[in-house]
Amino acid sequence: MRTFLCKLIAPSLLLGSLLLGTQPAFAQNAPSTSDAPASAASAPDPAQTLTRVSKQLDDLKTSFNNKPDSASLNNMRSQAGDVQQQADQLVQTLTPELESLQTRLTVLGPAPVAGAPPETPAVSQQRRQLERNKAKLDSQIKQAQLLSQDATKLASQIVETHNAQFQAQLGSRAESPLGISFWRNLTKSFPDDIARVRRVRDLLLEEAGVAWQPDNRWPLLFCLIGAMLLIVPGRALTEHVVLALASRYLPDGHLRRSAISVIFTLTVTLSIGLAAWLVDLGFNWNDTLDEDVQTFAQAIIRTVFFAAFTAGLGRALLSVRHPSWRMPALTKFTARTLRWFPWLLGGAFLLLGVLERLNNFAGASLPATVCTRAFLALLITGLVGAALLRAKRARNTQRQQGEKPPQHAIWVGALFGFAALGVMVAWLAVIMGYVALGFFISWQMLWIGMIVGALYMLSHLQRDLFHVLLTPHGRSGQRLQSTFSVQPTTLEQASTVFSAAGQILLLLVAVGTLLVPFGGGPQDIFSHIGNVFSGLQVGELTIKPGAIFNAVLVFALGMFAVRIAKKWLAQQLLPKTTLDIGMQNSIVALLNYVAVVIVFALALRTADVSLQSLTWIASALSVGIGFGLQAIVSNFISGLILLAERPVKVGDWVSMPGVEGDIRRINVRATEIQLSDRSTMIVPNSQFITQNLRNVTHGNALGRVKLSLPMPLDTDASKVREIMLEALHANDATMDTPAPVVTLDDITTSAMTFTGVAYVRSPREASAVKSALLFDILSRLAKAQMPLSTPQSMIVRNLGPLGEDSPAAPGQ
Repeated sequence: MRTFLCKLIAPSLLLGSLLLGTQPAFAQNAPSTSDAPASAASAPDPAQTLTRVSKQLDDLKTSFNNKPDSASLNNMRSQAGDVQQQADQLVQTLTPELESLQTRLTVLGPAPVAGAPPETPAVSQQRRQLERNKAKLDSQIKQAQLLSQDATKLASQIVETHNAQFQAQLGSRAESPLGISFWRNLTKSFPDDIARVRRVRDLLLEEAGVAWQPDNRWPLLFCLIGAMLLIVPGRALTEHVVLALASRYLPDGHLRRSAISVIFTLTVTLSIGLAAWLVDLGFNWNDTLDEDVQTFAQAIIRTVFFAAFTAGLGRALLSVRHPSWRMPALTKFTARTLRWFPWLLGGAFLLLGVLERLNNFAGASLPATVCTRAFLALLITGLVGAALLRAKRARNTQRQQGEKPPQHAIWVGALFGFAALGVMVAWLAVIMGYVALGFFISWQMLWIGMIVGALYMLSHLQRDLFHVLLTPHGRSGQRLQSTFSVQPTTLEQASTVFSAAGQILLLLVAVGTLLVPFGGGPQDIFSHIGNVFSGLQVGELTIKPGAIFNAVLVFALGMFAVRIAKKWLAQQLLPKTTLDIGMQNSIVALLNYVAVVIVFALALRTADVSLQSLTWIASALSVGIGFGLQAIVSNFISGLILLAERPVKVGDWVSMPGVEGDIRRINVRATEIQLSDRSTMIVPNSQFITQNLRNVTHGNALGRVKLSLPMPLDTDASKVREIMLEALHANDATMDTPAPVVTLDDITTSAMTFTGVAYVRSPREASAVKSALLFDILSRLAKAQMPLSTPQSMIVRNLGPLGEDSPAAPGQ
């Protein structure tokens, strides 16, 4: 029983190996890990590593010259890639050591020339030893580079040979199934094929009899019962639990729909696949199966996993029982019409794998293999064609009923069109005798459909996941805003960027997976992209994708650390000091600029970019910097001067020609000034340095309130002075030191002018205090019945026209 329980914990490991080791029927199995060469990092001596890698490459060349088959070519191609990786890794390991030796030689300097003072023997011996080590490392690096180039060239030759064999196989023509020769050849080979199938049957029955022995009987029964429980009640129970958990913990929306679809797909895949694994485990409990039989069984298990994945994926996308969870734009009638096709296609996938493996295991004749592939090609494409016709018929029925079918994306229509074309081409190819081509097209239709369906589902899942995690109104988004002070727009932008990056990554993996039947894979896509950019140079600057990714990561982490440190300084450390708010802001701004420059330099260093490699950029832009960027550089330097000398600081009230207001922020290029109407004026920093500037609040300046009152000539001057002084002293905002004063400034023919001056603690209070004082003084003067002086009035009277009898007439 203990052994039984120990063996039951292995499904997850088996599933990983199955998914990594499975390939289509046309593709061959990947090489085992035992055949893969060891990494260069495991070798302690570079010379030994070079010898081993060189021997592996020579063995591959010898095997390639012996004209291997398709399976061997796939294995050799993988091994050539491993050799290239080891050589490149060795180059990356030895290059820093070579640079270190060169640095030490530079420090020692060249050997003294003739006539110069001799150096000590220890220094000479050290220089010779360093030069020998440098020459040795340089030779090893060049040898590793040559090995990498040879491996790359060999891999290209292998790919070309594999493609040529593949095209020849697809272009080969057999007898047409409509001809008599096809069936005549099949009839001739039929007795031998039946005999081979019977030998396989007898071998399987013999192995089953061994598994039914008393020592293995109970484990076999337990595994069979477990397999049945997994398929029938286990899957339904798991889906019920998943629904309950999703309804409780997942937010209502698109994420719940896409997550449930993915989980349902995995539920069908794991329940059926693990059931097949349990059956195999029961028959091979004590490792009693023959090695060939066990290999055949493992291949069937991998096929079962992929067939179950196909069926589960189609079932989740159609979602017949729960239309609200359906991700594609399908009507309920269309989904019901196609409800059985995912299971039929999954069964066709399983039948394809079983018959192909059985033919290989039994050693079927060529006519039997051709007949089997022709049957499978017609069956798979027939199912696909029937599904397309049913879907089209459902849309036509919906139009006839007066309903408008949902609109599909352009790529969906193109996919359906290519599927219909593939059905017709496959049938024509089989009828004309190109069975290999028809079989390949039918297999590719299954493979592409599965990849596109999985890509569609995972794309929705990652997009919905980022949307829920980074939405400003969600729980996680609000927590990010409160913890890191992230703006809502920043979260929305991050959600869009991460979703796009995930979409691109999934698309690259999908395209690489589609290349598996051609001997490729996802790793080839990324390797090809890396090779395209690895040698790209712009001037003296070399672009390396890996280094660029590391630099972006360093820059992002560095900016995140700078933001945390800036927040800590501004909110925790500096407020506890005696520095004023303006000085605190200046310190935070200066340290922020210095930290950003340091982070940018670290990112450049991580990207293997030196300042010397950027000199050509500086020389090319020197004219532009001298003319077009002169103002920007001037404003930048002026901003640093403002932060360092602090003639103005955040919170000061400044007055310039045409601008007067409070400084709210000093940036690296310009300063933000808030005007009296709450608008913001952006002033270049150079104007603060080159123009006259009045800083009203600089040096803790006091506010000055000045009042001027015109009084009539007959007014009691001493009484007015007394009233004004009482009002100035009575206001709580006026200061006692300097004390308020009232003076008689002027006497004219019409009025006397009294001036009162008082001081307040800040110039910002002067306007409000002046208004309050005027109200108070006017009230006091009114109580004392002392009116203000009024301007003289001029009265003009019209006496009419001047007549002869008028006393003012001329001549009188």
